[in-house]
Amino acid sequence: MVRRDGKRICVFSESVPFSMGSDVPARLVYVLDITDRKAAEENMQIASTVYQTSHEAILVTDRENSIIAANPAFSRMSGYGLDEIRGKNPNIFKSDRHDQKFYEDMWRDIADKGIWIGEVWDRRKNGERYLKEMVISVVRDSSGNVFRYVAMFSDITARKKNEELIWRQANFDALTNLPNRNMFHDRLEQSVGNAHREGTKIALMLIDLDRFKEINDSFGHSVGDELLVEVSKRISGSMRDTDTTARLGGDEFVVIIPSLHQVSDVDRIAEKLLQNLLRPFQVQDEAIFVSASIGISVYPDDTECLETLFKYADQAMYVSKGTGRNRFSYYTPALQQASLNRMRLTSELRTALAEGEFEVFYQPIVDLTTGRVAKAEALVRWHHPSRGLIYPGEFIALAEDTGLITPLGDMIARQAVAQVGHWRAKYDSEFQVSINQSPVQIRNRDAGALDWMCDLDNRQVDGPAVIVEITEGLLLNAEPLVNQNLGCFRDVGVQIAIDDFGTGYSSLAYLRKFDIDYLKIDRSFVGDLEGSGLDLCEAIVVMAHRLGLKVVAEGVETTWQREVLQNMGCDFAQGFLFSPGLPVDEFDSQFMSVSAVI
Repeated sequence: MVRRDGKRICVFSESVPFSMGSDVPARLVYVLDITDRKAAEENMQIASTVYQTSHEAILVTDRENSIIAANPAFSRMSGYGLDEIRGKNPNIFKSDRHDQKFYEDMWRDIADKGIWIGEVWDRRKNGERYLKEMVISVVRDSSGNVFRYVAMFSDITARKKNEELIWRQANFDALTNLPNRNMFHDRLEQSVGNAHREGTKIALMLIDLDRFKEINDSFGHSVGDELLVEVSKRISGSMRDTDTTARLGGDEFVVIIPSLHQVSDVDRIAEKLLQNLLRPFQVQDEAIFVSASIGISVYPDDTECLETLFKYADQAMYVSKGTGRNRFSYYTPALQQASLNRMRLTSELRTALAEGEFEVFYQPIVDLTTGRVAKAEALVRWHHPSRGLIYPGEFIALAEDTGLITPLGDMIARQAVAQVGHWRAKYDSEFQVSINQSPVQIRNRDAGALDWMCDLDNRQVDGPAVIVEITEGLLLNAEPLVNQNLGCFRDVGVQIAIDDFGTGYSSLAYLRKFDIDYLKIDRSFVGDLEGSGLDLCEAIVVMAHRLGLKVVAEGVETTWQREVLQNMGCDFAQGFLFSPGLPVDEFDSQFMSVSAVI
């Protein structure tokens, strides 16, 4: 009904006959306002519906903590029906995941605060453990005494597993189970905090495996991955319990060595690791040998900036690579200067290419039988605007690292093709020029699309006018594109020479497979002709001739060396005895425009 004041109310109404001593019938009507009672009943109905249909389990105990009620969600979650547990203590659900103190702290909070919120491992009826996110509340009577305990909880086992999986994927390497780059940074920051409190130092040890790509290329990536797992175990096993070993990616690992009082302690750790890595790894029935190059920086001696600390360790690691591998090096301020010089030189290289600061020189290659200059090797020189003439030893490796070797190599080859075409047309129809091709160029581009290869046709230069010099390592890691490119050279008649032969990993099988034309004996063997180099050079000449290959000796500097090489049957020689690399005009006047016999 609607009251006079407009408020809607719920009423209970009843009327009964009522006699007033007259023949007129009368009824007695009474009305009771039950609005509040109806609201309470409705609330009770809602509460009952929530209780029965909730996906959250609800368990009610009395003041003695004996179970008196449980909703259907509880039964579905735990496996227990209410009749099985009524009157029992909830401790029947306890798992073995928590100690006694955990429960004592829980009940202390319930008594003091009237509520406890947390996560609890319990046991289902079938014995399975599951994790609950639970709220336990105290219900008191009008006197303030404990009347009931109500526990409401959800099963969060799956959610926790997913959270742990996501956390692990974000912080640990999937292959080796070592901490990854993200976790490494967290551990490093923690170590720095401890170092400040303890007054100690931290060593950062960056580890990069030597020639790991060759292992991947030779044995396959599955073997490479298994090797990385075994390497990670061996690195971790070489460290102290307090050290952190992480994998940053690829074949690069890092170790945090905290709480150092003396930096010299790191020497022992690094030496132990290098020795442990030298022992062969047995992977898929293959005995694989691997070594590592290590760079070390020290906090706070070298720097207090963690990003810079890592950069310094990286610089030191490259020193180990450059000085022979299988060793460790510490960061020094000189390395930073070298790094700055490297960055500056990279920028200058780009400018030099754009400005045409490179020039191709030619070094004569002499036929040891006739003494005639039969060939020339194209060598690049950089006319630096402030430093003068720079030789390739200072910038070729940098050009390879930065990708600049491709446009630089193309420029050298185009000039060489044009020049040999001119010399063959004007002076000697069989003259040849050899050009060096970096492994980066051979591995990353289709030879048929190379500008200088197109120039052979455009300038009507025969393929045999050019000899491509490659390294032994390229044959060892002969990927499909490498095979394709070497075949492309062969198809147009370009000949192939193995540069610095004897310093790498070539075998007779490689020499036969790739149809090599020349072996160039490394200058280190020629320089040691008075020692073991004599036997090595003789062996190379005999082997090459048996395989139908010609031999070129590099680094010939004395008449005696020339005579020794002639006597053993070496075919060609080049070196300062005959001439250094010369600009094209000087080479032309000294060796081409006259019938030069050296």
